[in-house]
Amino acid sequence: MKTLNKEILRLTIPNIISNITVPLLGIVDLTLMGHLDNETYIGAIALGGMIFNFIYWGFGFLRMGTSGFTAQAFGKNDNEEIMAILSRALLVALSGSVLLILFQFPIDKLSFWLIDGSPQVEHYASMYFYIRIWAAPATISLYAFTGWFIGMQNAKTPMVIAVTVNVLNLLFNLLFVFVFDMKSNGVAWGTVLAQYCGLALAIFFFRKQYGRYLSYLNRKVMFELDAMKAFFRVNKDIFIRTLALIFTISFFTSKSAEVNDTVLAVNTILLQFLIFFSYFVDGFANAGEALAGRYIGAGDLAGLKRSVRLIFFWTGGVSIFFVLLNAFGGRLLIGFMTNNAEIIDASMAYLPWVVAIPVVAFAAFVWDGIYIGATSSVHLRNSILIALVVFLAVYYLTLDRMENHGLWLAMVCFLAVRGVYLSLFARRAIFNSLLGSKTNQLFK
Repeated sequence: MKTLNKEILRLTIPNIISNITVPLLGIVDLTLMGHLDNETYIGAIALGGMIFNFIYWGFGFLRMGTSGFTAQAFGKNDNEEIMAILSRALLVALSGSVLLILFQFPIDKLSFWLIDGSPQVEHYASMYFYIRIWAAPATISLYAFTGWFIGMQNAKTPMVIAVTVNVLNLLFNLLFVFVFDMKSNGVAWGTVLAQYCGLALAIFFFRKQYGRYLSYLNRKVMFELDAMKAFFRVNKDIFIRTLALIFTISFFTSKSAEVNDTVLAVNTILLQFLIFFSYFVDGFANAGEALAGRYIGAGDLAGLKRSVRLIFFWTGGVSIFFVLLNAFGGRLLIGFMTNNAEIIDASMAYLPWVVAIPVVAFAAFVWDGIYIGATSSVHLRNSILIALVVFLAVYYLTLDRMENHGLWLAMVCFLAVRGVYLSLFARRAIFNSLLGSKTNQLFK
């Protein structure tokens, strides 16, 4: 038991560190632009960053799908399939990034048709977009490498790559903005250079740590029809799940903006509590991906059950910590994000929802990782689609009576329904797969 606890923490802690570097870099970028002589540069980074968030969130399936398949192949000691999975993932990454570069002009025009910004902000955001789009091959390929490393039970290498990329990004940004006197375009070039440095580092670590697997590269295995079908079927379901998640967050923000600017500011700040919590819990979810896939690949039902139990134990403890932190330190944390007394006071009315979220949400986050490790993507897709229907129903049914509280209730229900659904189907979708059930195969 102690050994498995150490294994969970070995996989979890590096992933938490990797996750935290992402929002910190965004804060630094906005701070850099905030110290220039024109506020339009902040808007340009915000709008340009939003476009790439949508694009790259859409390719998030590549990291998640790759980790589950790789972990299962690792558990089976199937070296040819381990190498084939990375090859398939990189092929998809490079094909997708080439399409993004080829269609960058219509993507730009569509994005700024959907997003309403001032002409000057859109001008700088468009410049930012046309520079940063060239980072797509590196960024999306890094998703493939990250998922593969996690599947190989290696969380340390993705952490080193993520931290290095973000530190280099910061240094490049400082160089271009303060030394070469560039603006938002300097931040874009900083991102491009940092991403390619990250890709070079990923290739270096692969060659150093896993170079022996190159001898198992087999084109016939790589393009094996059933394996390719399973790879795309799972990734299709994860892609749909991601789109539903993007829609939910966008709907929440849009409806907040429809009330008034104060409610928008309040909800945006309080939503950071959920996002920050998710970065911590996703570290355990990533451990769940690696361990569940490995034990399923090895056919070890006892090991799978034990790892799931311990991951839930650790995540439950983290959730209680965040409940206490939000309950007793919520006002102080809000004060760090804004010094506007009106927004701080208005936020306190909705703080109880934020206090409840860790307890309500942690099961959904943990099960996400375990289902991904099991490549049981159908239920991931179904859970979020059902949760989305519940979210919309609760919002519209409570809008007149509860106003913004109704929006938060809808969000809490969205998170809870996902956790309940995945808990109910866990035996059928994950554990029975190791018992040889013909009606509950991993790939449906």
